[in-house]
Amino acid sequence: MAFDFNQDLILENEHVLLRPLQRTDVENLLYFSINEPNTWKFSLVRANGKENLENYIDIAIKARDNKTEFPFIVYDKKQRCYAGSTRFYDIQLPLKTLQLGYTWYGKDFQGTGLNKQCKMLLLSFAFEELSMERVEFRADNNNARSVAAMKSIGCKVEGVLRSNMPTYEGGRRDSIVLSILKSEWEESVKEHLRAKL
Repeated sequence: MAFDFNQDLILENEHVLLRPLQRTDVENLLYFSINEPNTWKFSLVRANGKENLENYIDIAIKARDNKTEFPFIVYDKKQRCYAGSTRFYDIQLPLKTLQLGYTWYGKDFQGTGLNKQCKMLLLSFAFEELSMERVEFRADNNNARSVAAMKSIGCKVEGVLRSNMPTYEGGRRDSIVLSILKSEWEESVKEHLRAKL
């Protein structure tokens, strides 16, 4: 299946809805931006404060226009409110690979199972609709919470890229690389993740 970056792609189940991120979503995410600035502690692009949030969304939408990323806003159906954002990025359709990341949720949505619901939708779409062979995940190697979350859904650690990226504060970070292969998704990861939902 070819991926249409202009499509109004909606992924949803009874717990969560993912729809394309829009510039008007500044208002839907502003609470987190103002009241939960630590959400972006390990982020390469900060969204703390309204101006930074507007910039964050602009960068994401420009990347979608350039056909390299597809950002979503996350709506929690149980709590009936917006919860955060996630995206496909570094989309390499001819190589059948993409990365899944830029994922963040407000404090009230962390540890609720929302992330696993989102990952089930995103990974199902990547492997089963887009026929990806590999989905990659990266994080700051010091971000223990994020690394644990990725491992818990079935990601395998591939290694650490040393001094891979500049940090927001200056200096550089080591980036841990994890992945799920299509064969792993079909053989075990999908059922493993479904059992956790």
